[in-house]
Amino acid sequence: MEYSLCSLDSSLPVEVTLDEDNGRYMIRKSDSSGEFFNTPYELIQWVKSNFSPEDFCDPLEFQGMVKELTEYLVNPSY
Repeated sequence: MEYSLCSLDSSLPVEVTLDEDNGRYMIRKSDSSGEFFNTPYELIQWVKSNFSPEDFCDPLEFQGMVKELTEYLVNPSY
């Protein structure tokens, strides 16, 4: 799963990648720095702890992403 969300604080989007097949779990923040994780769970927890809907141009898009990521934890074959 890959997401690209419009951020309010930069013209660069926030990109979230959860690629189980290739073991890639990462976030590129709007300031172009990044975070890398060892498991999908770590990535999802970081997103929930460090981002909020108000950080994005479309808060509903962010909430939809969090919902899909959370569903992935429950059903990894999602």
